[in-house]
Amino acid sequence: MKNILRPALVLFLVLTALTGVAYPLLVTGIAKTLFPEQAAGSLISQDGKTVGSALIGQNFSDLRHFWGRPSATGPMPYNASASSGSNQGPLNPALVEAVKGRVDALRAADPGNTAAVPVDLVTASASGLDPHISPAAARYQVGRIARLRGLPAENVQMLVDAQTEKPWLGILGESQVNVLRLNLALDTLR
Repeated sequence: MKNILRPALVLFLVLTALTGVAYPLLVTGIAKTLFPEQAAGSLISQDGKTVGSALIGQNFSDLRHFWGRPSATGPMPYNASASSGSNQGPLNPALVEAVKGRVDALRAADPGNTAAVPVDLVTASASGLDPHISPAAARYQVGRIARLRGLPAENVQMLVDAQTEKPWLGILGESQVNVLRLNLALDTLR
C-alpha cells in the first residue's frame, strides 16, 4: 500500500504547488509587469482618491450627470458581487413595463428632448455592470446636461466626442463611452 500511496501523495503535492501556487504567481507577476493598470482592476483615481473602476458601472442619478445603462444586479444597482442579467426575454411583460418606465423617466428628466431614446439607456447589459454607453446614448443626454449646467451644448458634445473610445484597431468592437470617465471630465468643466 505504501508503494502506491506515497507516489500518489508526492504527485498530488507537486502538482498542487505547481498549479495552485507557482503558476498563479507567475501569471500575476507577468500581468502586473505588462499590464499594471488592468491587473490592479483598472481603477480610476481623482485627486489621489479612488473613485471607481473603468470596468464596473456606477449609479449616476443626478440630472447634471450622464446616466449609464440600467443595472440588473440586486439588491442595489451595479453590485459587482451580484453580477447577473434580469433573465427577462423580449416578450416578458415585466421587461416591457420596465423599459416603458425607463423611457418615461428619461422623458420626464428632459421633456424637450423628442429624439428616439437609445436602447442602451433603457435595457440592462447581460452582466448588469456595463460601465459604457453608446455615443448615441451620450448624445441623447447632451441637451439636458448642457442646460442644467449652463454650458454650451457644443462644449458638452465636444467632451463626449473626446471621451468616445473607438473600436480596437478600428474594426473590432463598437465605439463606446465610459460613463464614469465622462462624468469626471464633465465635472472639470463646471
